[in-house]
Amino acid sequence: MSHSPAARERLALAADLPLEQGLSLYSKVAPHLAYAKVGLSLFVEHGPAAVTAFQKLGARVFLDLKLHDIPNTVELAAARAGALGVALLTVHAAGGEAMLKAAVRGAREGAKAQGHAAPKVLAVTVLTSLAAEDVAAVGLTGTPEAAAQRLARLSLDAGVDGLVCSPREAEGLRRSLGPSLFLCTPGIRPAGAEKGDQARAETPAFAIRAGADLLVVGRPVYTAADPVAAARAIAEEVSSA
Repeated sequence: MSHSPAARERLALAADLPLEQGLSLYSKVAPHLAYAKVGLSLFVEHGPAAVTAFQKLGARVFLDLKLHDIPNTVELAAARAGALGVALLTVHAAGGEAMLKAAVRGAREGAKAQGHAAPKVLAVTVLTSLAAEDVAAVGLTGTPEAAAQRLARLSLDAGVDGLVCSPREAEGLRRSLGPSLFLCTPGIRPAGAEKGDQARAETPAFAIRAGADLLVVGRPVYTAADPVAAARAIAEEVSSA
């Protein structure tokens, strides 16, 4: 069984590994995953070099920094990210309307200055590691799904390009916010895989049927006995969902 080319465009490898290991892994699984997600650990250690290293392998880079600060600081950081030519950039929806608008503005201006296409700015609603009791403990009212809906509407009103949400929230967000919204779902775990610290994880097929555009997979690939086979199987599941 093989997967469609479109399936590859809907998958991102969370390269939460030492840089050389992450690059080696991506070079092997690249036929099955178009994006490489550079998160906080890699960026803190290597900075922009982590981004350019994956770009040299042909990856579309998802810079997952979840920016959350005062608007001016976020605008400056987003401009630097845009100038790097990343495809996707995350910010926290909880930063508020002014910060979200600043992120979009900075990302577009930074990309334009260097001749790149502007990255999609994705707002993180409720972290997939938070269960219902955690959401209540941090002061958000209602269920995680209700909190995600409120933060999603705030983010879209501020002009972001899409959202990061758990697979369990994707269907409701797609239904209420329309077909053009870009939805990214982390917390993807194939059937039988360990959930780890993901409290609201689901399978690739579940996420696709719920309306997700991009699925982020990390540990199910890089902890597998055969990472290439694991990546291929996930892409095949996306194709057939």
